[in-house]
Amino acid sequence: MPALPKPSEIVARLNEHVIGQEAAKRTLAVAVYAHFRRMAQIAVDSVELTKSNILLVGPTGTGKTLLCETLARILELPFVTADATSLAQTQFVGDEIEALLHRLIDRAGDDLARAQRGIVFIDEVDKLKAAAGDARATSGESVQHALLKIMEGAPVRLKDGRHIDTTHILFICGGAFVGLDQILTRTHTFGFISAGDGSDSRILDRLNARIKPTDLLEFGLIPEFAGRLPVVTRLHELTQDMLVRIQTEPKNAIYRQFRALLAADGVDLQVEPAVFRQIAELAIEYKAGARSLRGIFEEMMTDVMYAVPDRPDIRRVVIGSLFEPPRYFGAAPG
Repeated sequence: MPALPKPSEIVARLNEHVIGQEAAKRTLAVAVYAHFRRMAQIAVDSVELTKSNILLVGPTGTGKTLLCETLARILELPFVTADATSLAQTQFVGDEIEALLHRLIDRAGDDLARAQRGIVFIDEVDKLKAAAGDARATSGESVQHALLKIMEGAPVRLKDGRHIDTTHILFICGGAFVGLDQILTRTHTFGFISAGDGSDSRILDRLNARIKPTDLLEFGLIPEFAGRLPVVTRLHELTQDMLVRIQTEPKNAIYRQFRALLAADGVDLQVEPAVFRQIAELAIEYKAGARSLRGIFEEMMTDVMYAVPDRPDIRRVVIGSLFEPPRYFGAAPG
C-alpha cells in the first residue's frame, strides 16, 4: 500500500472521477484515513482504536459503487463488490461469503496479507429486512447475522485450509433505503438541536439531518448489524447539471472515451452541449441516475461507430441533437 494520503488529498482524487456528493466524499475520506491509520498503529497511549465500517445511503445511480471503486484505486487496494439481495437468495449464505473473500484474495494477486487490507462493498443491504410471508431461501435477517462476524473482524477458515483475518478489511455497505426519509421526518419532529444566534447553521443542519442508529433499527436492520456501521453518510439525487458534467468532466467520462476511440482512427468527434442536456433529461426520466448515461450515449454512437470503419474519408463527426442523424465531414481542403 502506498503512503496514506490525507483526507483532503483523497477528496481531490475523488473529484477527478466523481461529480458532486461533496459531503459524502469528505465523510468517506475521513473514515478511510482513520481506518488505515488504525492499521498502522493499533493503539495510541494504550487506547484501542476500533474499526469503523461505513454505510452509504442514497438512490440508485448516485455513485455509491463508483466512490468505493475509486477509493480502492487511489489506495491501490484490492476491491470486491457483493449484492446483499443475492446473498439472501441462497440457502448457503456462508459459502457465498467465503466465495466473496476468495474473490478478494484473487484481486490481491493471491497475496493473503494484501487481501486482508482490502475493501469490500456490499450493496442493497436495505433489502435485508425480511418481509411478512417472504419465501426466500435465507431471510434478510439471517444474512445480517451471517455478515456480523466478518464485518467486526475475525479469522475465517477457507475450504482450501487458509485463514483470512477480516479485522483490517474495510466494509462499506450501501442501499437506497426507500422509506427512510419518512422515518427521519417522524423521529426528528421532536428534540431538534437548537442553539443561539452565533451558532454555525451548517453544523446544526448536519446534526439535525443525521441518520441515527434508531432510524436504521426502525427501518429493519438488526441492532448488531447497524452497530457495525457507525459511519453513515448520504448521497443525494443527481441534478440535470450534474448528469451533464458526468458525461464530460471525469477523467474517464464517456465522451472522453469515444473521442479517444475515434481519434485513434483519425476522426474528430464533436458533440454539441445541447446533446448532453438531452441525454441527462432522458436519464432523469428513466429514474436510474448516472447508470442510464452510458447506455443512452452508446446508443447515440451506434450509427457513427458503424459508419466510420467503412468511410476512411470521414475526418470529423458532429452530433448536434440526440434526435437527429450525425453529420460527417471529410478532411479540410489543403
